[in-house]
Amino acid sequence: MSNALREFLSLVPDAPLLVGEVTAIANELRTVTLPDGATITARGVGSVGQQVFVRAGKIEGVAPALPVVEITL
Repeated sequence: MSNALREFLSLVPDAPLLVGEVTAIANELRTVTLPDGATITARGVGSVGQQVFVRAGKIEGVAPALPVVEITL
């Protein structure tokens, strides 16, 4: 990879790591509800009611069940 391309790619942010609750399962897809109420679908392992970490449509693991704190500026 050329240096210019490598520098350009370093400017593009990685997909964010999200946390949410698995609310439905259909085949291999999980519906995950985020703290703001939005829903996304992701592939991976997770049971209904379980908190999970999701990045780029893939469940990366189980998240601890902690209270949500929203900070607004």
